[in-house]
Amino acid sequence: MRVVVQRIESIRDPSGNLGKRVELVEENVVPSFAIRPPSEEARIVQDVFKALQQQVPMLGMKTQFKTPKIILFLTEQEYEALGIQFDVNQIYDIELSGQTMKFKKVS
Repeated sequence: MRVVVQRIESIRDPSGNLGKRVELVEENVVPSFAIRPPSEEARIVQDVFKALQQQVPMLGMKTQFKTPKIILFLTEQEYEALGIQFDVNQIYDIELSGQTMKFKKVS
């Protein structure tokens, strides 16, 4: 599965030890569907919207939604032992197999 580091926060565990909270999310694109308008009014509205998309490029962006996948609560020692330097917006492929998780950084 492919995930993105959405947030990294400093935390303290119940014993008072410093640590990190790393939130990994999966991004999904909502596909757009071409719908044929059944009426003349609907066709006009669709044409106006297409003209607006050309003038304001942000209206044409694909809709994405993020699904929380994994939240890691690690002490500083655990974070260092994991051997991964998480950065916000970094993408990782995660392989789940035989009770293990393997992180592979996507360039």
